[in-house]
Amino acid sequence: MANVYESLGWLPAPPVDFYQQVANAESCQALVRLVKHALDDNQLRRISKKLKSLRERGADSMQLPIIKFGIIGNSTTQLLEPTLVGSALRFGILLDVIHAEFNQLPQVAFSERDTFTVNPMDVVLVSVDHRSLPFVACPGDVVKAQSNLEDCLEYLMQITDGIHKKNKSHVMLQNFAPLGEDIFGSYERRLPGTLAWLINQLNTRLDLLNLMHVSIVDIAGLAANVGVANWHNQTLWHLGKIPFAPKYNPIYGDWVMRLVAARLGRSRRCLILDLDNTLWGGTIGDDGLNGIIIGNGHATGEAHTALQRTALALRERGVVLAVSSKNEDSVARSPFKEHPDMLLREHHIAVFQANWQDKASNIEAIASALSLGLESMVFVDDNPAERMQVRVVLPSVAVPELPEDPAFFSQTLLAAGYFEAVGFSGEDRIRAAFYQDNGKRIETLKKSSNLDDYLKSLDMEVNFAPFDKLGTPRISQLINKSNQFNLTTRRYSEAEIAELVLNPEYFTLQVRLKDVHGDNGMISVIICKKNRSHWNIDTWLMSCRVLGRRVEEAVLQHILKYARIANVDKLIGTYIPTARNMIVRDHYAKLGFTKIPNNEEPDRWEINTLEHPELSLPMRITDSSALTI
Repeated sequence: MANVYESLGWLPAPPVDFYQQVANAESCQALVRLVKHALDDNQLRRISKKLKSLRERGADSMQLPIIKFGIIGNSTTQLLEPTLVGSALRFGILLDVIHAEFNQLPQVAFSERDTFTVNPMDVVLVSVDHRSLPFVACPGDVVKAQSNLEDCLEYLMQITDGIHKKNKSHVMLQNFAPLGEDIFGSYERRLPGTLAWLINQLNTRLDLLNLMHVSIVDIAGLAANVGVANWHNQTLWHLGKIPFAPKYNPIYGDWVMRLVAARLGRSRRCLILDLDNTLWGGTIGDDGLNGIIIGNGHATGEAHTALQRTALALRERGVVLAVSSKNEDSVARSPFKEHPDMLLREHHIAVFQANWQDKASNIEAIASALSLGLESMVFVDDNPAERMQVRVVLPSVAVPELPEDPAFFSQTLLAAGYFEAVGFSGEDRIRAAFYQDNGKRIETLKKSSNLDDYLKSLDMEVNFAPFDKLGTPRISQLINKSNQFNLTTRRYSEAEIAELVLNPEYFTLQVRLKDVHGDNGMISVIICKKNRSHWNIDTWLMSCRVLGRRVEEAVLQHILKYARIANVDKLIGTYIPTARNMIVRDHYAKLGFTKIPNNEEPDRWEINTLEHPELSLPMRITDSSALTI
């Protein structure tokens, strides 16, 4: 099997008429469909060139977010631009790339008249390797080695801080690929002061950084995955300062852009699993409980068990698990209940869809039950026909192209980077349980005679608190990934959220919800800009899994309470429509706001803080606010 990273092996092969389809493309959407294939460097360049042409002609971009992306490095970064632009489109992002001057890191970081001052960037990639650092090899000299290590780390921090301070750009800093040659052989990494020791120690220190404005791009991990000896190409470096072997441009572009996408909240959140020949070998309906292949002592059985182990590990980090299988429900569930070698059990599965409907319909039902968008779904199935059907009917769902050998199922799934993380919190750890509990709430609703009875039976408790340091990572995560119940879809980084915590000109809220089925965690975020006579609602978003539970009414009532304390007459809200937030088009109208007459978008709505009646709500309210109004 070819190296899955080198070949982008989780993606299907491009169509035989790829170049003709690119030439005929009349919209960005057509190119998005094409980049969801395993494209090589030349194909990505063709996509990038066509995308530029379409954008210049004003072609439909499907309202894709535009990221201003700066690159600075000690290599010929211009050669990386097409693969980054093409890979970004795979994640639904339009990338505008600006290159800084070659090998001018200090000059750009500290100058007041540089590329990134003139052209403010959203993200800046510091694309450097070990040659850009003031490394001084000193084998065996521990004191000098430690001093050199600190100097290099301080140099990098000054560069990243200088770039960030210019216009609050988020900085993506590459760590450093190991060298392919060792002077001391196996002793190289153990001996302080060798170049290999310095690189390894510096990477360890970078891993320990906890800076809101810096993300680490794990190039050391990527080089290890493709093979360090393959990654480096000394001939091309000496000829043209090419940073690594060009055949790895496609995986490099994907590697970088999946991290950018994760910062925008575009990581997947649900893994949907087929059963027969996916979680076990054989067909449960034909082979019976004793005939399926699973567990230790059989190579195929161990391969399928490895996929189950991967699924459980993903669940532990917050990915919700579901099942979609063409089977009788009771038969499909029997291994989960009775087979001694099954690692996955029924309680691990949030939604279990086993019937004779097509897979796409079942996936839509799973998304509905979990209150998640299809763009959050990953579907794993050994059957090529089933994979193709889902790709065609539900193009937003990620469907990895599995190899024939189940021993590589787990590697292929994880190599795809669908669940890329930019952090990990306590709430991330239990997120799978949040969505699993949501299924229980749906069952409660089905048993209730009316909505009021259902809401009362949930025994809800809502807690309001201002933004704080502890909640900042989760607040930023919600702001950057929420698209449906989000009135303005404005995005804020962790650093910007941290500034709001201390800014008296803003009223902020983080809203948490508990009920009889469990803790939903943080489910809503509010940012209001204070003015003397009115407050502007800059951001109002909520998790879709709590829709229909009157939480939004409780939130409004809470904002109005503090607005009245501040002697504010009006609350003004804005709705900025996007392709994905149409569900909140009537949000302000339903809450009693009046539309402010104007002939321009966006829509603006207002409500008098004194005239809104006090509501009786089916929940307990706790207020942890210690707000300065």
